[in-house]
Amino acid sequence: MKNPLLRLREMQGYIGSAEKMAAEHILRDPNIVIENGIRELAKKVYVSPATIVRLTKHLGFDGYKQFRQAVLYELAQYNGKQRDNSDSIRKDDSIKTIIDKTTSRNIMTLQETQQLLDVDRVEECTKLIADARCLRMFGMGASLCVAEDAYLKFLRVNKLCLIAQDWHSQYLIAKNSQPEDVAIFISYSGETSEMIKCMEAIGINHTPSILITRFAPSTMSKMADHVLYTPASESLFRSGATSSRIAQLNTVDILFTAYATANYEYCINQINSTHIEKNSEN
Repeated sequence: MKNPLLRLREMQGYIGSAEKMAAEHILRDPNIVIENGIRELAKKVYVSPATIVRLTKHLGFDGYKQFRQAVLYELAQYNGKQRDNSDSIRKDDSIKTIIDKTTSRNIMTLQETQQLLDVDRVEECTKLIADARCLRMFGMGASLCVAEDAYLKFLRVNKLCLIAQDWHSQYLIAKNSQPEDVAIFISYSGETSEMIKCMEAIGINHTPSILITRFAPSTMSKMADHVLYTPASESLFRSGATSSRIAQLNTVDILFTAYATANYEYCINQINSTHIEKNSEN
């Protein structure tokens, strides 16, 4: 079941003004959807029924009826609890408060990532990875750290993969890709110009691509063959890429674990054989 309230919050910065006004009303009181039909809801949030329909379509629903049922399910499952801004870091926060806020935000990020990930899409990506001749990893900045984590994980189980730290080398990796390979892109914004250029090269070579990115419209999400979404919300210190990194690492862990489980005996043997023991003399 899709999570409409989570998706609604994530999409607020990427929809029209009328849809945004409707979204704000719904997020303040989600029960307004349960208690009203589309015409009554439109009247109460000061928009037209057509605007409500557009909003539900942008969220990935076939129409208002499906959206309404999903809201009912989400409210029942999560008791209507939504993320607020109370965990934002402030200059006078104590170390104890920082520990609590950072931990709470990371836990919420992991829960929201779980809600956004589509099971069927993860299964498709896992099969693509299993069948790939070579995995080609791409990322910039903090996302590169996540791509390198994925590289080390798959290297551990002897899955051929390529990665480079500078984008010129990544571009060569993209240009040399083959249809039998799979490209894995990590990009929070989905708008990094260097990554877009690499994805264009991947597309020319007909190499399947997997993108791990925020739940929001972006250039890369339109280009990728498969998109795995993470929450779009970030803390005040965006340069630290804290929440997005946690979400991306969790998604990489899911892909790797799914791959290892599907190839259990082989991967267990590889993990055991590649274990590096500490020198007993040190």
